Amino acid sequence: MRITRKIAALLLAVAGWNVVTYATFIRNLARTEGRPTGFYVAHTVLIVVNLAIAAVLGRIGWQALKAEKAERAGAGEAGRGQDRDEVSTGR
Repeated sequence: MRITRKIAALLLAVAGWNVVTYATFIRNLARTEGRPTGFYVAHTVLIVVNLAIAAVLGRIGWQALKAEKAERAGAGEAGRGQDRDEVSTGR
């Protein structure tokens, strides 16, 4: 499946947003006192899962951008070489 540049940018933006919002959540959770242990365990699991999702989305988005860049560079080189072949064969 080919991921467009816009979708790759969206994935990176969502990953960044998750990191920023959950970093704030971590800070706020650390300031909370007097809650049962289950509260901290449940929220820590949420934080870990969401940061893992952010890492996966960020990696997919980054790889898609790199692939798009490589594809554009490859298409430019192939296009120039193809033009030379066409000229040299008289097509």
